[in-house]
Amino acid sequence: MEWKTLINWKRLIKQWGIMTFYQRFESVVALLLTLLITLIIIVATIRLFVGIISNLVLGALDPLDHKVFQNVFGEIMTVLIALEFNHTLQYVVTRQQSIIQTKVVLLIALLAVARKFIILDLKETTAGSMFGLAALALAIGIVHWLLHEREDRHLRTQMPRHPENTSTNANA
Repeated sequence: MEWKTLINWKRLIKQWGIMTFYQRFESVVALLLTLLITLIIIVATIRLFVGIISNLVLGALDPLDHKVFQNVFGEIMTVLIALEFNHTLQYVVTRQQSIIQTKVVLLIALLAVARKFIILDLKETTAGSMFGLAALALAIGIVHWLLHEREDRHLRTQMPRHPENTSTNANA
């Protein structure tokens, strides 16, 4: 376990007595969700590993087959999405954030859309579905970019102003 995570857990235990009922409820629910998602990640990773290894050994899995490639990477993306979601819940459990941040949810949604593009069968997908997925990915990306820009602008306004001629270089 990372030291930072351990310190956050210790801080949570110390603050437990002064937390409101709802803050405790929120932390317990987030912890239960974290444990549940952890279990899902473990099972999905084991099934992915066993499935790939056993099928490669038996020769049933051809990694050059496009459909197999899509399925394997779709499963890998599913595990990565669950890991990211679980990581986000850790912040709520340890009270580093009181709620899940919108930017993180958008990134998880973008990962889910990317996964959908990876597993998409182009022969069975309509142009309308492709256009809809593309529009969805673009919309999520734009909203994420706008939130990032707003955050950057907020940070720039909080930075202390420095005079323009602060150079100590004699040649300047």
